[in-house]
Amino acid sequence: MSTATRKAASAERGEDVLVRRPGPRELHPTRTHRRRRALELSLAVGVPAALVLLWQLAAVQGWIDDRVYPAPQTIIEDGWGRAADGELWPDVWATLKRVLAGYALGTVAGYALGLLMGSLSLVRAALEPTLDALYVVPKLALLPVFLNMFGLGEGPQVALVAATVFFFVWISTMAAVLAVPSGHRDAGQVFGASPWQMFRHVLLPASLPAVLVGARIAAGVAVLVIVASEQIAAADGLGHLIFDSRALFQNDVMFVGIVCVAVLGVVFSELVRIAGRLLTPWAPRDRGRSQS
Repeated sequence: MSTATRKAASAERGEDVLVRRPGPRELHPTRTHRRRRALELSLAVGVPAALVLLWQLAAVQGWIDDRVYPAPQTIIEDGWGRAADGELWPDVWATLKRVLAGYALGTVAGYALGLLMGSLSLVRAALEPTLDALYVVPKLALLPVFLNMFGLGEGPQVALVAATVFFFVWISTMAAVLAVPSGHRDAGQVFGASPWQMFRHVLLPASLPAVLVGARIAAGVAVLVIVASEQIAAADGLGHLIFDSRALFQNDVMFVGIVCVAVLGVVFSELVRIAGRLLTPWAPRDRGRSQS
């Protein structure tokens, strides 16, 4: 019996018939997706732009003290002038190289130990209590220890970033390996996979997306930590620029440093995200086509 015949028969019997007609999303999926993406991009750009404009208006109208909170126009002009004069780039480079060096060391160490502890229960039982105790220690509290170990210079800064990143990557890696479904492991054993094949074809692909999420979070935290560290034990860098400018009541320069830190953190996190997408094309997308 055709659909039209069934509908007619149901109508004759006085029954309610529920008919679902396709909506715009089903009829025009590409167009709907483009409109949704345009809306999301408009919100992503429009909200911060509106906040900046409100800040500018408040400074111009005298609603806030522009000596303490300079207008965005003043911050942009000062930042552009310092960049053109070459005064800003040494601090940006000093912070960037510390973040990159510490991030690389912490990521490699955290990933290696996370894989080992996630795969071997005896190693996990031996090391996890100690690492858990160290994890809850504020990382800035370790800076004096690193100063005693490495002295003044780049060593303590890089070590502090590496220690911070290590714990984020270690936890995410170990948890990701432990969360690999037992069915995946059983399938590998059924096919006679060796330990190396089990790692390469089962544990690594299944755990890597979650590991890269932890690495992306660690990228943002690394920038935050180095800014605080440079305030205490550095003669250059964006953190030193921010707090030194505040001590000299150069609030416009202070905000220039804050903006640079924000841009650095966003760009670094996005680069890690893009690298993760390239390394794990099989992983679910954290951005892209909206599900609603």
